[in-house]
Amino acid sequence: MQHLKLYGTPLSGHVHRVTLLLKMLNLPYEFIDAPAEVRHSDAYRQLNPLGQVPLLVDGDFALPDSNAIMTYLVKRYAPDSHWLPEQPQAAAQVQVWLSHAAGEVRYGPASCRLIDQFAVAEDYASALAITQRFLPQVEQHLVHREYLATEQPTIADLACYSYLAVAPEGGISLGDYPAIRRWIARIQALPGFFAMPALPLPATR
Repeated sequence: MQHLKLYGTPLSGHVHRVTLLLKMLNLPYEFIDAPAEVRHSDAYRQLNPLGQVPLLVDGDFALPDSNAIMTYLVKRYAPDSHWLPEQPQAAAQVQVWLSHAAGEVRYGPASCRLIDQFAVAEDYASALAITQRFLPQVEQHLVHREYLATEQPTIADLACYSYLAVAPEGGISLGDYPAIRRWIARIQALPGFFAMPALPLPATR
């Protein structure tokens, strides 16, 4: 295996989902902190023109986008694992939840956290409305399931976990969602799990 490098920031949920997978696959890697000044540099933009994190470098192959990185890592280094099943229906269910991670999770609870914790110029009312529509759907989905896509954890769980678990940092209570809280606990019990650094809870809106 070539030397893996992961560019990121410790407080990014997108980075956290990738580092979770790396640790759960027992893949050695070098973490390179990439604050704004690094991401805006010409050298970084040559690797990732969008200047975003995470960015995985595997030898001479550079790959942005957390969901794409997780797909690559499983296909490249753990193709027979439960993290990304080959069976068509199971693989499709994983893709459904990866889409939710890039859609409702990113523009719902993740957006609320970005606004409250980092003063990002997004619309809190819109993000809250997305969250309030989405979380009941996730709750109902998990009532009789242990994981989102299949009977075992997949990259879909990691993709959704990082921002749902820290939803309270964006002013989103998980008190009414016991199935989601049980699912969060299951992910946290997996070998290799580690938490993102905690941020203070925002004042009540």
